[in-house]
Amino acid sequence: MFYRPEDGHGLPHNPFGAIVSPRPIGWISSRDGDGSDNLAPYSFFNAVAYAPPQVMFASTSAKPDRDNTKDSVANIAETGVFCVNIVEYAARDAMNASSAALARGEDEFAAAGLDKRPCTTIDCARIAGAPAALECRLTRIVTLPGRSNHAVFGQVTGIHLRDDCLRDGRFDVTAFQPLARLGYRDYARVTDLFELIRPDD
Repeated sequence: MFYRPEDGHGLPHNPFGAIVSPRPIGWISSRDGDGSDNLAPYSFFNAVAYAPPQVMFASTSAKPDRDNTKDSVANIAETGVFCVNIVEYAARDAMNASSAALARGEDEFAAAGLDKRPCTTIDCARIAGAPAALECRLTRIVTLPGRSNHAVFGQVTGIHLRDDCLRDGRFDVTAFQPLARLGYRDYARVTDLFELIRPDD
């Protein structure tokens, strides 16, 4: 099968998300200028550089009260900071609950039953007990082709690691089993690892 995206795929569901998978989930917490906290999961998320450490996430839809974007992007544009909370398998239901389209100013932490803690290097909340949290300062927001597509880039200024996830000096993802997004309504969790040594190592 071959198709051009502009012509449509002819399938019952769009296969694009299933092709580019698994995708890590950035559970993005932000705060607006009035101090209201927001939390939302984004599966177009990844690390993009080591030194200095940098991450990105993309938002691909909009709310009627947010001028062609969503609360996360609007808050970050206003305050210049955000936090990426890493999603563990045990938090899958809370993550899903936080994806609800709540009204502007409603707190997804409370709606999902999550406790929050203050960040250290930025004025933003983070999820208490998350396996890891990356405190970030905005570097740029890029408007992408298409409707309501925005990529947000940030430099990591502080990193929280949960103590039980550190084993033998390594951050062990099997300790919390990160959640990943597949296509459609499908998700996966990381339970097993294997190692490959690069030829030039």
